[in-house]
Amino acid sequence: MARKQIIPDNKEIWKRFEKCYGFNNQINLYDQVKVNEDFYIGNQWEGVEANGLPTPTYNMFKRVINFQVSTITSDNLTLRALPMPSTSKQTMKVLEQVCEIVSNQFAAIVKRNRIVAMNREFLRNAAVTGDGCMHFYFDPTIENGQDVKGEIVAEIIDNLRVHFGNPNCRDVQRQPYIIIFRRELVEDVRYKAEEYKEEGLCNLDDIDSIEADDEKFQNKYDSYTDDKVTVLTYYFRNRDTGTIWCIESTQKGIIREAYDTGYTLYPLVWLNWDYIRDCYHGQAMVTGLLANQKFINKMFALVGISLLTTAFPKVVYDKNRIRRWDGSVGTAVGVAGNVDNVAKIIDGASISPQIAQFIELSFDKTHSLLGASDVAMGDSRPDNTSAIIALQRAANTPMELTKQNDYKCLEDAGRIWIDIMAVRYGTRKVEMSMDMDKPGEQPLGMDLPKQSFIVDFDFSKLREMQITIEQEVGASSYWSEMASMQTLDNMLMNGLITKKQYVERLPNGYMFKKQELLDDFQAEMSTPPPGNSTGTGISKETTSESIPVRGGSGNGAVQRALNREGA
Repeated sequence: MARKQIIPDNKEIWKRFEKCYGFNNQINLYDQVKVNEDFYIGNQWEGVEANGLPTPTYNMFKRVINFQVSTITSDNLTLRALPMPSTSKQTMKVLEQVCEIVSNQFAAIVKRNRIVAMNREFLRNAAVTGDGCMHFYFDPTIENGQDVKGEIVAEIIDNLRVHFGNPNCRDVQRQPYIIIFRRELVEDVRYKAEEYKEEGLCNLDDIDSIEADDEKFQNKYDSYTDDKVTVLTYYFRNRDTGTIWCIESTQKGIIREAYDTGYTLYPLVWLNWDYIRDCYHGQAMVTGLLANQKFINKMFALVGISLLTTAFPKVVYDKNRIRRWDGSVGTAVGVAGNVDNVAKIIDGASISPQIAQFIELSFDKTHSLLGASDVAMGDSRPDNTSAIIALQRAANTPMELTKQNDYKCLEDAGRIWIDIMAVRYGTRKVEMSMDMDKPGEQPLGMDLPKQSFIVDFDFSKLREMQITIEQEVGASSYWSEMASMQTLDNMLMNGLITKKQYVERLPNGYMFKKQELLDDFQAEMSTPPPGNSTGTGISKETTSESIPVRGGSGNGAVQRALNREGA
């Protein structure tokens, strides 16, 4: 007899949550994340009793992390759906049309959710805390002009608020369950529970029993509001249905009973900055370099103490002959008797230049190990563009692994979006490109390769189609833009591209009123060449025998033209 899936009750959910929380405590995750965040934002002397001594901060993390995140990410992010190989040409043609629809939906999701900017935060969290998490859900209240309301929404979640059922595995889709831990206003949770109860989805007897509680890992910012309650979103894979189910729970009870989302994939992506063996949490870039940053700060602090105490000259004077020393500029000092040996200036102690050299060496070595060398950071001046590109690629090599992991996460996000579309989108009006008839068979002598039409598309059919995801990432650096400009210039001078193609491919910010120039080029292309009447493609020399005449009522423009030619 097959084992039946057991849906956990509220007590079991919170027991599993406490177990996940205990695991994070064992690996000292909460304290480590707090220290990393403090060092990244520049609060690097937190908890240190300075006793009035200098506490200089030379934050090398922020510049390096921002550099690496900017290098890995790109403003030109495109996700495309492609059909898998098929033996039927007709099936391939249908799949290509569907993939065009899905690709357009991808572009809309990326633009509406600002995925490019969100990806930077995603990577920044991974670099500082060790992990990045991006969660997706369907909001049915968003107006979109369609019969079926609702759109896919993306959000960034801290790694402290995501718990995997199997902490020894970092693969999201192999987890038995995933818990997302949130802090929400009590009033909002009560309203949500009442709505679910009206729909028959909440069995909580006393909704007012939902009360404020404490932050589990003592977030200092949470103490400013005393009206928040912990809400758990519990995802689990139902082995009977093969789909992802969800439960929303508070410690007082379940506010939404278990329901089938219909998804086949967990709706989140997870990125480790660097892997840790047998652990779903990764190693942050900041963690391994805390000792370097502390050493540099301490060296600067010791130099500062030395300068304040011994570096400045001091005056020693004879108190028997001078009651009080006045160091004001231009002030006379009265002395009784001979002025010899009345006062003496003691020069300040000199600091060894090796200290400054060693501090600078510590900076340079740390930056080099992180791939943030002088060339990459723009602190050097190579002789030519080729040298710039070669040195830049060499400097970016240490970041290649993280970059590929980020690309994989975005492709996984595309698969999750398709999964949500198939369940939630229903039938919507979409734009579809269709091939036109062959040249010569189109009306009025037109030669259109494709034409766009608005059609109804049932997104639930995506379940039955074999679609793969491909990501196109454009250049994200200034030097890559220079190389692209040089290539475009050469292609234009050699006549390999048109002026319109050249302007279309110019990087953003290189030309003022770029779109107006493209419109002018389009108007020039629409102007008929000598010998043609209008832009319809009908030549004046065309005879009536060569014009396909279609029957119909009325005296149309084509019929009047034939009458004038004597047909």
